[in-house]
Amino acid sequence: MHVQDSHWSSASALTSGGMVSAATGNGRGDTSRTTPLRVDAQRNLEHVLRAAREVFGELGYGAPMEDVARRARVGVGTVYRRFPSKDVLVRRIAEEETSRLTDQARAALGQEDEPWSALSRFLRTSVASGAGRLLPPQVLRVSAGDEGSDGTVFDEARVPQQRTQPGSGELRLVPEGAPKVSAEDDTGAAALLEVVGQLVERARAAGELRADVSVSDVLLVIATAAPSLPDAAQQAAASARLLDILLEGLRSRPA
Repeated sequence: MHVQDSHWSSASALTSGGMVSAATGNGRGDTSRTTPLRVDAQRNLEHVLRAAREVFGELGYGAPMEDVARRARVGVGTVYRRFPSKDVLVRRIAEEETSRLTDQARAALGQEDEPWSALSRFLRTSVASGAGRLLPPQVLRVSAGDEGSDGTVFDEARVPQQRTQPGSGELRLVPEGAPKVSAEDDTGAAALLEVVGQLVERARAAGELRADVSVSDVLLVIATAAPSLPDAAQQAAASARLLDILLEGLRSRPA
């Protein structure tokens, strides 16, 4: 699945404000005005967005629109009336997830004086919210950087991305069916990476974070520690246990 970037700006205007345009037909030529969505239309939009987060979180961004409609208990035509293509819906969910993760990182940065407490709070909050299952693809890309011993390319501000050679055996972080990335997407991703970078730098400077841990690793922890299990209680317990183990791996140890 590939996103047509040209749809994103216009589609965002269609879906982000909960408003629709209508012609006045007042005899002075067609002009446009904005009117609030009907109550039932607004409710359907909320159901679709909630269902999309659940379906994409469980099945990945390659899940079909029919699955989203079924989960939202609306017809697939209702979904397409709000989102002209699946690409637009995927971008909406990814944009919201980027914003939510950024807010969580800023809250941890602003409300925790201890660097390690701030970093661990961000990780726990993000994993508990299920953010790892919806990590936007634009934060899972890297620019050219140093190459690790296993052939993975790293950059301090980005995260590792699988090479394209078949049979490389490396972890695939960019989801199947992930959208292409526009400059607008990169703006939100840059804000997230910048604030997570501050959390990492503070913890490293305080000697509480391993010197080799980067923003890459922190985002990988979020992705890894958010398994999708059929039972909510088991999922929460598994996530918490796995995160405890991963946090121990991030901490520095006395020489």
